[in-house]
Order: sequence, then structure tokens, then C-alpha cells
Amino acid sequence: MTSGQVAGFALVALAMVCTPGPNMMYLVSRSIAQGRAAGFVSLLGVATGFAIYLIAAALGITAVLMAVPYGYEALKLAGAGYLLWLAWRALRSEAPVWAPRCLAQDSAARLYGMGLLTNLLNPKIAVLYLSLLPQFVDPRVGHVFGQSMVLGLTQILVSLTVNSVIIWCAGGFAAWMGQRPSWAAIQRWLMATVLGALAVRLALERRPS
Repeated sequence: MTSGQVAGFALVALAMVCTPGPNMMYLVSRSIAQGRAAGFVSLLGVATGFAIYLIAAALGITAVLMAVPYGYEALKLAGAGYLLWLAWRALRSEAPVWAPRCLAQDSAARLYGMGLLTNLLNPKIAVLYLSLLPQFVDPRVGHVFGQSMVLGLTQILVSLTVNSVIIWCAGGFAAWMGQRPSWAAIQRWLMATVLGALAVRLALERRPS
């Protein structure tokens, strides 16, 4: 694999993890309501969900590219369309992701289970692995399964790093953002621009089978 493949997918992963979604809202809520330890236990459940998606996607992508190589184009367009939809949602969203929420105190097992379930039911993660990840796999060089695993592990590393920072800073950042609503608007526009640019790149990219 080239460094450009890995770097390109890392950029996609970074843009998506920085876009507010179920995982971010759950981790922020838990970290504010129950402390950093609860946030990191929840993140462990989220990481397990990533691992499940990664293994399933790597096996599935290998099978699809071997059996139906022309299905790759459909996956590419679906992935680009979903990124455009996320960009639109980022512009339209007014939800205060960083607002504190009153939640009951949960056990470590429940925190882990809810983190896992939240991630498994997150459509953004499903599309990331099933539609966006294949765009960065090059069947010409072989080892499709290995390429998928490398890209997936890159995404997991990016996501865990960003989410760890979010958990650690959740309380202070929530208060800071609450006093500066204009920054939330800037974040939405920035994320929409990045996601839109990535969508155009994917849609226009031509690669031989």
C-alpha cells in the first residue's frame, strides 16, 4: 500500500469522527455526567464495535471484489453520496452536542455495553466500512484483506485518539463552547467543507479494476 492510500483514508476517518454523531454525543454525555473513567469505559465498547465492523468488512470486501468487481463503482458513488449528506446535516444541525445532559450513574458493564451498541447501530460507521473503505483498497496489488485491515486499524487509531481527547476535555470544552455559540457554527461549516471536498474527490476518482 502507498502512504497516500493510508493518509487519504485517515483524513476521511478524521473528518467523520469530528462530525457530531451518536458516538460523540454518547461519549460526551457520559464523560460530563459520570466522569472521565466512565467515558473511557464507554470508549472501550465503541472500540470493540469498530473491531467487529473491521473484521466483517475486510472479509466482505475481499469477497465482493473477487466476485463482482464492477460493484465497486456503486460502492464509490454510495460513499460519496453519504459524505455529501453528512455535509448537509452538518450545515443544518443546531443540536448542542456539547450541552451537559443529566444521566443516571451506570455500572462499568452497562457503560461498555452501551458504547458497543451505540457504535454497532451507528449508520455513519457502517457506511465508513462498507462503502468508503473499499475506495482506498487497490485490488491490483493483491492482499485485499490485508489492505482492508491496515486501513481499518488506521481508522480505529484516529477515532480512539480523537475520542480520547474529547473525553478528557469534555467538561471544560462543553462550558467553553456554551459561552461561544459562534464557534459551533464555524465547526459545522468547516466539517461540511471537508466532507463535501472528500465526497467530490471520491465521486470523480477513476481507478481501473
